[in-house]
Amino acid sequence: MTAAPRESPAESIEASLEPSAVAANRRLAEAAVLLVTVIWGVNYVVVKAALAEAPPVAFQALRFSVASLLLLGFLRWREGGIGLRRRDILPMALLGFVGFGAYQALWSLGLVETTAGNSALIVAATPVLTILISASIGTDRLTPSRALGAAISFGGVLVVVGASAAVGGGNVLGDALTLAAALCWAIYVSFGANALRRLSPLRATTWTVTFGTLALWPLALLELTQAGGFRLAADGWLAVLFSGLLSVAVANVLVFHAIKLLGPVRISAFQFLSPVVAVVVGALWLHEAIRFGQIVGGLLIGAGILVLRRAPRRTAADEPAGMRRARPARIG
Repeated sequence: MTAAPRESPAESIEASLEPSAVAANRRLAEAAVLLVTVIWGVNYVVVKAALAEAPPVAFQALRFSVASLLLLGFLRWREGGIGLRRRDILPMALLGFVGFGAYQALWSLGLVETTAGNSALIVAATPVLTILISASIGTDRLTPSRALGAAISFGGVLVVVGASAAVGGGNVLGDALTLAAALCWAIYVSFGANALRRLSPLRATTWTVTFGTLALWPLALLELTQAGGFRLAADGWLAVLFSGLLSVAVANVLVFHAIKLLGPVRISAFQFLSPVVAVVVGALWLHEAIRFGQIVGGLLIGAGILVLRRAPRRTAADEPAGMRRARPARIG
């Protein structure tokens, strides 16, 4: 692969802007992430409906192939090339395998077994895992208030899963697979923050999605061989386009850009809006029942995330060793 053009660090870009412009950029990034969470909330229902006629991993491989081609073309147009430096190939491949390959395979298999609402609620607890992983690798600190928020949110996850078990246990396997997927996403977000110090959001997103797609296809081909292939109706192809173009390509570029400005934990905290959208749209479109346990669990997850977001901002003296100069933005 050819060498990629050198990207300017986010901190040097912000240093050249007026404080009001920096604040405006961060507000715009937060607004973009709010829009993304709505798209992702609808996507749970769109994919759940599509999986009624398509094998789960094969559907994911198809929509991610669409997203990869779009992103590679846009990257070449926007930045003049698609190459990666040699030192970035392995980190991007590992992030892609975990954040898009493993995550999407586990998430789609789980979605077959559980409801769109349950899936979204469990994934919404990703900040709990993100803060724990970020603290363990030194990109964030686990303060008492954040530990409390993590405990509250995880309690909400247990309530959601317990509500599934109470109605016959049919969703417990799907919930467990979804929780495993959330762990993959938390790893991706936490380690992705480090990779963004050298790459633009577009380049990082393009290559993690592309490597994730490559990881999905061997599983997809095995699945198609066992299932005898599949055919999608017109609405199925619309689902591929919605999920590939908006939910993957556009949404993840916006999220990576926001992570670069605001940090992984702060951005992950916005995900609580997605399950609200997914539960409501799932009830209206797929006629999924809204259970009392989902409401209680969702409120607990949201309360925990609010505690995480209200954790005191850190000063430079509070930064983990080695992170004070490299960190693009405060987290929390």
